[in-house]
Amino acid sequence: MKPVGFIGLGQMGAPMARTLLDWPGGLVVHDSRQEAMLPFTEQGAKAAGTAEEVARSAEVISIMVLDDQQVEQLVAGPRGLLDTAAPGTVIAVHSTISDTTAQRLAETAKGTGVEIVDAPVSGGAGGAAQGRLATMVGASEAAFARCEEPFRRWAELVVHTGEPGSGTRAKLARNLLHFVAFTAAAEAQRLAEAAGIDLVDLGKVVRHSDSVTGGPGAIMLRSSTAALAPDDDWYPILTHVRDLGEKDLRLALDLGTRLGVELPLAGYALEHFAEGLGVAERTEEGTR
Repeated sequence: MKPVGFIGLGQMGAPMARTLLDWPGGLVVHDSRQEAMLPFTEQGAKAAGTAEEVARSAEVISIMVLDDQQVEQLVAGPRGLLDTAAPGTVIAVHSTISDTTAQRLAETAKGTGVEIVDAPVSGGAGGAAQGRLATMVGASEAAFARCEEPFRRWAELVVHTGEPGSGTRAKLARNLLHFVAFTAAAEAQRLAEAAGIDLVDLGKVVRHSDSVTGGPGAIMLRSSTAALAPDDDWYPILTHVRDLGEKDLRLALDLGTRLGVELPLAGYALEHFAEGLGVAERTEEGTR
């Protein structure tokens, strides 16, 4: 096996790269901070002074840096990876960037024999430290086959989402859920606070119940967002969820009205809840 490379040894990159220290072909690391590379070289990794130096030996190269500008500079800028990467090299971007940046870099690499992969990760620093990240990989079939094995060192779940750009689109959808849920959590806290509920205790309940039920991801098991037919196996399950959810949302909105707490997300959720579940149409038994 040839070495693997890792560029960017920060809060996420360092624990990811650490899982590759015993890669059979060796590990080549690069970071703008010399002190970030020291723990790796002390354990047998090779330090590279530039990105192009990484590309001279590594066959699969991971990048975990701050933003699109840094990614583009490392890949296609002066003394970048494309200057020296051999045909067959896979360059994987784990940073959350624009899907158009990923596609553009993949186009730039066409004709060189080098393949650009966008493989953003989910799971945070804790998941990285435990080797339990999930990664969404936008890559050709050939590139995915070459990078899957090293990715499985630091990722518990590796999903091939399609061509370059698709991994980033999947990550943006995942983070949309994440941060909208944070906003909803803040709204719920305002309601609880106005009702005299201890917010720390409520947080314990939320984390516990979500660990049991799966949280919002528990309903993300269908392959389409289209409306469900009444004979679909999911129909009775999600109509039950709809009925419970609408009841509880109405009760929460009523409590908010009595306490003088505005709950805009709850109102929006009630309006669109059934549609989102695919069960907006009601049978006669369903009352409308």
